[in-house]
Amino acid sequence: MVKNTPIDSTIVSRKIAESGIKEVGKASIREIKRLIDQIENESGEKFIRMEMGIPGLPPNHFGVEAQIEALQNGVAAIYPDIQGIPIVKTEMARFVKNFLNIEVNPDGCIPTVGSMQGSFASYLLLARIYEKRNTTLFIDPGFPVHKMQHRVLDLKFETFDVYNFRGEALREKLESYFSKGHIHSVIYSNPNNPSWICFTEKELQIIGELATKYDIVVMEDLAYFAMDFRKDYSHPAQAPFQPSVANYTDNYILFISSSKAFSYAGERIGMLVISDVLYNRKFENLLKYYVSDAFGYSMVFGTIYPLSSGTSHSTQYALYGILKAANEGKFNFVEEVKIYGEKAKEMKRLFTENGFNIVYDKDENEPIADGFYFTFSYPGMTGAELLNELVYYGISAISLAITGSDRIEGIRACTSLVNKSQFGDLEFRLKTFHQNHS
Repeated sequence: MVKNTPIDSTIVSRKIAESGIKEVGKASIREIKRLIDQIENESGEKFIRMEMGIPGLPPNHFGVEAQIEALQNGVAAIYPDIQGIPIVKTEMARFVKNFLNIEVNPDGCIPTVGSMQGSFASYLLLARIYEKRNTTLFIDPGFPVHKMQHRVLDLKFETFDVYNFRGEALREKLESYFSKGHIHSVIYSNPNNPSWICFTEKELQIIGELATKYDIVVMEDLAYFAMDFRKDYSHPAQAPFQPSVANYTDNYILFISSSKAFSYAGERIGMLVISDVLYNRKFENLLKYYVSDAFGYSMVFGTIYPLSSGTSHSTQYALYGILKAANEGKFNFVEEVKIYGEKAKEMKRLFTENGFNIVYDKDENEPIADGFYFTFSYPGMTGAELLNELVYYGISAISLAITGSDRIEGIRACTSLVNKSQFGDLEFRLKTFHQNHS
C-alpha cells in the first residue's frame, strides 16, 4: 500500500474498488476520467489531469462568428448537402494546397462529424474494395479508438510498434506485411498520438512508394496538423509545408481534425480528404454493397449518407470561417497552439529531474518535438504498475499498453489540460513519488 501520498490513500483505494476497475493501469481513457472525477469530488484535491486528449484553449473566434451568423440566417432548419456545402469544400481544397502543397479537387474534400466519422466511414469502405484483402495494418502506437472502431465493425487488423523500425528499417517491416497480399490499407497518425513521434520525409516516402507498389490505401491521421513545432508550417502557400504521404503516392486518404489545431472540438467537425485518383477510381467489388463501383461516390452516398446524412450545417460554416481566415493569412492557427509545446518542454524537465525517463524520445536521430503529448516511464515499473500508483499522487494519464505500443513500461501524458499554475504541484508530487520509490 502506498503511504504518505498527496491524495488521501483511503479515498483513492475506496473509489478504485467502487469503480469496478480491476487495474487502473489497464483501464480505458474514459474509465480513468470517470475515476479521477470521483476522487477529485470526494477528496477536494485537484489532479494533474493528463489522461484525456482534450484541447485546453478557447474556441477559434473565426469559427464562432461564422457559425452564429449561419444560425441566425436559418441554416439549422435546412439539411446540408451530404457531400458538404460548396464553399467549405472549396476552402478545404485551398487549405490542403496552402499548407500541404497538395492539389486536390473539392469533390474529394468531405466534412465529417469529427475525424472519427471520417475514419469509421473509411474503414467500412476500404474493407469492401477487394474481394480477397480483408485486413488493415496499424503502424503503432496509435489512437486506441481506431481499433475499437474495427472491433465494432468486426474488421480484421494487424499492428506493429514502429519504435524499432525507424528510417530505412521501416521498408522491410512494411513489405513483410504487404507482400502477403491480405492488407488493403494502412493507418498511422503524424504527429503521433500517443508518442508524438513524427515521420521523416524518408519514412513517408517509403510508405508512399510501397503503397503504390502493392496498391494499398494509406490513411494519414493529421489530428495534430502542423503541431510539430520544430518547423514553422503556419504560413499559407509558403514552405515548409506539413509533411504528408500525399507527396509520394496517389493512394491516400487524409483525416484533418478541427479539434486540436483549431480548438473547435466541441462542434465535431473534421475533414476527409481523398486523392483525386482514388476518389475517381472504380472497384468492381464495391457493387456487392453499393449502387456504384466508384470509390468517391460510394464514400459519400453509400457510407457517409447512412451514417449521419451529412455533417451539422452551421458547423460547416464555422469550418468555412476558420479555413478562409487561415488561407488568407488572417489566422495563424499554429501560433495559437504553441503553448502545448511550451508546457511539454517544462513538464518533461520536471519528470526527468525526478527519476523518470522519456520513452519515445527521437525521430530517427533527432529529439522529438515538444507538443500535445509525451511518454514517460519510471525504472523498475511497468506502465500499468506506474499508473496504478500515480493516482495516489494526484497524477492521471493512460498506459501505452492500450495504444498498441510494445513499450509496456510507458505512459502517455497529455499537456493540454495542465495549467502552468499547476507546475509547482506537479513538481512536488513527482518529488514525493521519487522519494517514496528511489
